[in-house]
Amino acid sequence: MRLLPLGRSATDHHRHERVAIAQHGDINAREPGCQRIGDVFTGHPESACFGLVDLRVQQTFNQPELRVATDRSRAEQLGLTQRDVANNLLITLSGSLQTSPTFWLNMNNGVQYPIVTQAPQYQVSSLQDLQNLPVASSNSGESQILGALATIERGFGSSVVSKYDAQPVIEIFGAVQDRDLGSVSREINAIVAEHSQDLPKGTRLVARGQMLTMQESYTGLLIGLAGAIVLVYLLIVVNFQSWLDPFIIISALPAALAGIAWILFVTGTTLSVPALTGAILCMGVATANSILMVSFARERLAATGNPLQAALEAGFTRFRPVLMTALAMIIGMLPMAFGMGEGGEQNAPLGRAVIGGLIFATIATLLFVPTLFSMLHSRGQAAHNPSA
Repeated sequence: MRLLPLGRSATDHHRHERVAIAQHGDINAREPGCQRIGDVFTGHPESACFGLVDLRVQQTFNQPELRVATDRSRAEQLGLTQRDVANNLLITLSGSLQTSPTFWLNMNNGVQYPIVTQAPQYQVSSLQDLQNLPVASSNSGESQILGALATIERGFGSSVVSKYDAQPVIEIFGAVQDRDLGSVSREINAIVAEHSQDLPKGTRLVARGQMLTMQESYTGLLIGLAGAIVLVYLLIVVNFQSWLDPFIIISALPAALAGIAWILFVTGTTLSVPALTGAILCMGVATANSILMVSFARERLAATGNPLQAALEAGFTRFRPVLMTALAMIIGMLPMAFGMGEGGEQNAPLGRAVIGGLIFATIATLLFVPTLFSMLHSRGQAAHNPSA
């Protein structure tokens, strides 16, 4: 049984930090290893992780404590159990609210007030006072002093016992400054992998915090982006009753992705969840413009039978609608891209991704899509009419 100083407790604890490295295993074996790993992150410039600041170990070691060792044989002779000793110490030192909560209802205002039984702190100011605490049996009601049932020793231990997935852990928390979280997380994962082999048996290192949240968000958004492209393609196949024309329509999407990468590089914006959200939004607008171009080209192809002429007429006729749609979206995203307003820098990557993607996608829609339409349909006609 451990008695911690006032204000300290052994409790489950988990905080959401930008960087969190947890070490699972035996606490006594983890303490020196945790200190060594912390020294690696904040050590010499060649071994430290640039951009990782405010690094700290959440758990405090060598916290003074009192250890109560009950003589079970002696307690049984006196009609007491270990549970009686623990409950009496808990009620005396921490109050009865945890073991037997009692409330009093004020009939005037209808408010319940907790009634807590606890020994005054000034009466337990020394080790002798603690040994003189009465311990009563829950069955017979007979009482003995604690000193007659147990020995009390001074020691040191952890002031906070943290758990993650029901496993005790020691956590190293930190923050990121002057660098993006993705770059810092890659270096942290490399350091964790390097020092995992030096850990004592039964212990392991796990990196989590916002690093894990970022990786899960990126994975989900990238899967969503790929799924959106596939679903749009299949939907267009159903509507156009063709596999070729939907392929021509989505051929502008790689240009949109190139535009997103270009504008993020030019503006010095790191890849983030808002940027990926803007990429998904850009895919929809770019696809809609390509549909306008290809659908009109199909109409002209059916009327003239000449793929080149149909592509040229579609390019000239749909030039203004496609350009107006793209410009409206780009101009609407400019305030967001500049990060105007309170907290506007959080959504700035979304606006920049949409603008860069639409610039490249619009150029591809007006130039590349009609060219590809003419080439593929000309080859198709030549394959069906070899004599021509």
